[in-house]
Amino acid sequence: MSKTDKAWEVLFQRHDILNNVQKNGFFEIQAKEIRKEREPRLMAKFDHYKNLPTLFKENGLSILPISRSSYVIGEFDVYSKVNYDKNLKPVQVPFPSHITTIDPTNLYSESSALHCAHVTGMMADVLGEEPEQTISGRMSSKEFGFTIRTRSGLERLIEIKNSQVEIDGGYESKTKFMIVEAKNEKVDDFLVRQIYYPYRLWREKTYKEVKPVFFTYSNDIFSFFVYEFTDANRYNSLRLIEQKDYIIAHENITFDDVAALFHSIRTQAEPQIPFPQADSFPRIVDLLGLLVENDLSKEDITLNYDFDARQTNYYTTAAIYLDLVERYINKNKQVMFRLTSIGREIMLNRTKEKYLKLAGSIFAHEPFKRVFQEYLNTSKMPERKRVIQIMKECDLYNINSESTYFRRASTVISWTEWIMNLPKIY
Repeated sequence: MSKTDKAWEVLFQRHDILNNVQKNGFFEIQAKEIRKEREPRLMAKFDHYKNLPTLFKENGLSILPISRSSYVIGEFDVYSKVNYDKNLKPVQVPFPSHITTIDPTNLYSESSALHCAHVTGMMADVLGEEPEQTISGRMSSKEFGFTIRTRSGLERLIEIKNSQVEIDGGYESKTKFMIVEAKNEKVDDFLVRQIYYPYRLWREKTYKEVKPVFFTYSNDIFSFFVYEFTDANRYNSLRLIEQKDYIIAHENITFDDVAALFHSIRTQAEPQIPFPQADSFPRIVDLLGLLVENDLSKEDITLNYDFDARQTNYYTTAAIYLDLVERYINKNKQVMFRLTSIGREIMLNRTKEKYLKLAGSIFAHEPFKRVFQEYLNTSKMPERKRVIQIMKECDLYNINSESTYFRRASTVISWTEWIMNLPKIY
């Protein structure tokens, strides 16, 4: 259990929270009560469903701030799914040659990705008008009320009074004001509050149309999800208008590039660590991007990003298997993760070189190279049973059962498909 899980267990027992929610439909808790166990900023901000403490997940609960000193817990529907359009080809935009203070090969913080999106004209394209960045940071929500859907389908009224609001970027044009919530990873969902509270604040402060936007920077792709609230007084009235994807202009990856890389890479002996179980290679790239900025602990990754505890284990292990990440113990005896020198060098390359070198780190392992060779020979992915047969011939570390081979084969197939799709994406 995490420190947050343990602290909420104490608070649930102390305040009989479950019974209060069942009886009254909600429970209001003061920040000072939370602080008796742990800092509220660590106990009440869960940007994704996966980040919720175990007790909240088990009982269908979530938490919202209602003032600077209090929160409300209930069966509230606070998250919205993010469905990336796989058929959307990113628009290539040139990077301005006169800009020297933004490095387009090092956009691994949310702020740097937003600044780059602005100077390359992405914000103007999304808005349809030339904007200026006017606000960012923390501010007060003022006072407003809204209804929110509960797990049982009922609507419950919530009143907000001077809650803290944080805006990653606000962009004002002639007739519009765009509020952007940013993440530097691909996500499954997001906390609607992060755009709803700012939306309610600013629609009262400007006569211009307020456009709420959720933004992700993942695998070098800038994705904008443009929303509207069809009823400003209903939290769950969020509706997606459009998704727009962009990428900094670069030399395209061709299949000939991938084939030449394949033939140039020599396989290495299998490392004495678990074979990967991490089907989404783009998530590994996101993890590497997070580690460009800072070394992170397991808890850092699990609580602050769209990974649950099991995924954190799987994806850090996969990155270690590829020699892109290493594990160490810090002075506080915490298990930490950091990029290896190879991992850091790869992540600071331009787009084409970066993804070819990442593919090379996969080809250096015999199971993946042999499966890709069969794809080259037959122009189709080998069947799973054939992939398993190849894996059994490769002296993999500590795989002892047929079921484990079956599960790990999914990783071999999905990573190979990722390499095959590089010319389509980049």
